[in-house]
Amino acid sequence: METSLFLAKFWGWYLLIFFFVLSFNPRRIQQIFEDLKDQKFLILAAFAAILIGLLNILFHNIWELSWKFIITILGWTSLFIGLGLFVFPEPTTRKLTVLNLKFVQTIYVLLFLLGIFLLNMGYELVLH
Repeated sequence: METSLFLAKFWGWYLLIFFFVLSFNPRRIQQIFEDLKDQKFLILAAFAAILIGLLNILFHNIWELSWKFIITILGWTSLFIGLGLFVFPEPTTRKLTVLNLKFVQTIYVLLFLLGIFLLNMGYELVLH
């Protein structure tokens, strides 16, 4: 399977699952931000984000103007958030919390739409 298709499916399912978990249990996101105050959870979350981002970038660093660019941006975003949490934990957590509070509805809708779009690309459900 082509790497782009695999990652489109991975990120598509990940974003949709994340969207539905947060939709059915909105307090979960508050719990995650509260847990980021615990250094053990923060380091684990940072390492997970770095690992996912780095693997994404190593296998898929495509900078062409197509749907594949979205996968590359997701990988770089994951890497930078992980590095930010690891190197600058307090400012990064504070910025993520503010972004979430101000744009929670927009973020949820974007998660859903981006997940659907990537699943469509990965499974070729609708002609593109």
